[in-house]
Amino acid sequence: MTRLNGKAVVADDDPFFRIALTSILKDHLGISEVQQVGSLDEALEALGEKPDVRFALFDLAMPGMESPASLSAVRECFPEVLTVVVSGSTEREDVFLALRAGVHGFVPKGSDVESLIRALRLVFDGFVYVPAFVTRVPGGGAETPPTPAAWREAAWDPTAALTPRQRQVLDLIVAGQSNKEIARSLSLGEGTVKIHVAALLKALGVPNRSAAAAWGGANLARPRATP
Repeated sequence: MTRLNGKAVVADDDPFFRIALTSILKDHLGISEVQQVGSLDEALEALGEKPDVRFALFDLAMPGMESPASLSAVRECFPEVLTVVVSGSTEREDVFLALRAGVHGFVPKGSDVESLIRALRLVFDGFVYVPAFVTRVPGGGAETPPTPAAWREAAWDPTAALTPRQRQVLDLIVAGQSNKEIARSLSLGEGTVKIHVAALLKALGVPNRSAAAAWGGANLARPRATP
């Protein structure tokens, strides 16, 4: 049986689906410990607090998952973690956007247990898994499904790609707080704050926290423009 040394994080806002994925990881793939969380922020904090996590499963529809940029930040902050989307979406565009963000696989939630196990084993073995429906050619002149509204919003408003926790961190950076002060204000570990800072820097497209503070000071107080 293919095994992965280390721990896993399952991030999905459906507790029953989390339990099912945890059972598969432990009973069929040999993962010794799985932490279940219900949002992207909780997943980032779990990854930051457990350096031996090697495998993470993410739902695209859970709280905090505003755009593919969220997954891109996960990949940048945790390059050694094998990252797989397990989603109810069957839209080709969702798969392409997730792959562009750097994930190692995209598995439909509608897959049977054996198919899910095979997909995860392929990722464990170093392959990138995509579902068969990505090869489906739209017929009858059908157009490519539109990008979800939240993702379109993120394209013109960088803060739309931030999780709620990252927005709190950005507000405190603008207020002049250090990472240690932010950690105290939000009851987080300082290492976890560093992860959120790195993710929001990527989402905003700025090189450092000083630039983030300047960006936030110039933009956060302004009302959003209509796209």
